[in-house]
Amino acid sequence: MKPIRKLAIVVNEEKAGAQQLGRELTALARQAGVKLRQTSRFPVPKGFLKGCDACCVIGGDGTLLGVAREAAVAQIPIIGVNRGSLGFLTTFSADEARADFSRLLGGAFTVSHRSMLDCSTGPGLHDLALNDVLIKNEVNSRLVRLEVFADGELVTDYYCDGLIFSTPTGSTAYNLSAGGPLIHPDAGVIAMTPICPHTLSNRSIIFREGVKLRISNRSPGARLLVAMDGQRNLKVGVGSPISISISRRRLSLAQRVGYSHFSVVRTKLNWSGGAAEAPRSRVSI
Repeated sequence: MKPIRKLAIVVNEEKAGAQQLGRELTALARQAGVKLRQTSRFPVPKGFLKGCDACCVIGGDGTLLGVAREAAVAQIPIIGVNRGSLGFLTTFSADEARADFSRLLGGAFTVSHRSMLDCSTGPGLHDLALNDVLIKNEVNSRLVRLEVFADGELVTDYYCDGLIFSTPTGSTAYNLSAGGPLIHPDAGVIAMTPICPHTLSNRSIIFREGVKLRISNRSPGARLLVAMDGQRNLKVGVGSPISISISRRRLSLAQRVGYSHFSVVRTKLNWSGGAAEAPRSRVSI
């Protein structure tokens, strides 16, 4: 990758050690002659990343999600440094960042282009999500009936606590907790997972990349909540359908050279990762 000459740094000051790490990485960037723009606000202000070559996010996956939309619009990579818990998106540890930051600034990283969801709830009301779009009743304790169409064809209607529409990147987030499938980041699909459906045969559905989804509220008097990445909500008018598709914009996520997606999954989900021993024959000869 090209060397980074202008870097934005976003620090989640609520994460232990994030401020100190931010100071260390800032010093390394200045030593390398890199121009800096810094903030502890996230989601970052609109246009904050304009003119930057990359953005370094120090925090957890939630911090990175608060920067993803602006990074996708600015078409710059995010270098995620984990000071949170799981860290599926913030792929660099603090020690890795300290040891490799000068090389990262020199362009020694690869980029994974992650698909995002474009969600619209009406004219002028749309947003991007890197992980997922959640549709549920505005009142937490109430079920909702949601009708889903794919490319104009009825899929079915769901009586449930809500629906999760997930990217492959977000398949390890709320989708996984709700019993949805793990999806490789390069798959280019949308997973739809119902939350506690009242029909036991309702399970996750995987839709192709170019699908146009439409979701309608069929619960009289109920108002919907549409949450983008669990951070931002879109207003929904009564009777207004919700449209979801894969956005033409993608997030560029910086990764170390030699990064292995399945190695991260094995580590984060505590999989054994060992090859099973071949079963031995029970037949005596």
